[in-house]
Amino acid sequence: MEVIELLKELLKFRSITPDDDGAMNYITLFMNEFDAKLLEVNGVKNLILTKKFGDGAHLCFAGHIDVVPPGQGWSSDPFEPVDKDGYIYARGTQDMKSGVAAMLQACKDTSEFNGTLSLIITSDEEGDGIYGTKEALKYLQEIGELPEFAIVAEPTCVKKIGDTIKIGRRGSINGVITIKGVQGHAAYPSKCINPIHQASAVLANFAGYDMDAGSRYFDPSKIVITDIRGGMEVCNVTPNELKIMFNIRNSDLTSYEDVKQYCEHIFNGLDYELTLKESSKPFLTDENSKIALNLKSSIERICGLTPEFSTTGGTSDARYFAAFGVPVVECGVVNDRIHAVDERVGVGEVETLYRVFSDLISNFNSVS
Repeated sequence: MEVIELLKELLKFRSITPDDDGAMNYITLFMNEFDAKLLEVNGVKNLILTKKFGDGAHLCFAGHIDVVPPGQGWSSDPFEPVDKDGYIYARGTQDMKSGVAAMLQACKDTSEFNGTLSLIITSDEEGDGIYGTKEALKYLQEIGELPEFAIVAEPTCVKKIGDTIKIGRRGSINGVITIKGVQGHAAYPSKCINPIHQASAVLANFAGYDMDAGSRYFDPSKIVITDIRGGMEVCNVTPNELKIMFNIRNSDLTSYEDVKQYCEHIFNGLDYELTLKESSKPFLTDENSKIALNLKSSIERICGLTPEFSTTGGTSDARYFAAFGVPVVECGVVNDRIHAVDERVGVGEVETLYRVFSDLISNFNSVS
């Protein structure tokens, strides 16, 4: 099948973040009937491919060509795809060159579509992601061509192709609280200000605290303390400060500002400094949106099963589409060996994903 041959070619590129190793040029030539825009920002390459078929909706497929370093212990060269027992082995097979191959081949094979098809491919998803998909969307917004719907072909399925559609992701907020004290001799506690004693009085209302009650698709946004340190590892000197580090994987019910206000409430009256960093925002796409319903219908037709809507996992570039107000979902192959040694993907999975995407394109206006 053509999509498998395309995947094997993509797997040969040593596209370790943020180097595309020439993959963008190859893709541009392969998609020669699409208008191509290569957007390079701080060494990151972003390829935007567009083709207008009609005046209907603008549907965008998105993914990344970059991969994590292969590491040691592979059974074969991680950048020379190997066929074995119905699987293809190479770095990036699951995450996510299979998804890229499926969406490229599906769009290339499309002859009729009532609207505009586009593809965004970045070389910086496995890294910081600062100059990747976000910059491509910013550019499209500036020229008035922001897509109306999007699908990111990340590996989303659990046991078999088509069993899961991601309609959202949790955000991530990292925090550091530094409580200030006065160092002194443990034998004279009245002459010290012990930040450990101060923290102990409030930690019960902070550690493991649920910022919200959760929802149908999200667990509660829990404060998880990841590190506490202070002092000089001796028994007779109290510390002059205590540092508490924590993380919150937050739902759309808890914001950065909510976390900031709760920290200020809990540690009110203490001499402390708070540093918060939001590495990604949460999002949730309506399960009854056009993109979610159409993709669900395509999976039911092609795979013969009803997918589960999910928000599990870490972050992805889908969050950037949501930030620009674009309804977005994620669907790809089974995720069980991403970033691992001897990463592999089932040949049948890739072929099925291609058929799902082709069906989605063909029937995109059949569900409103």
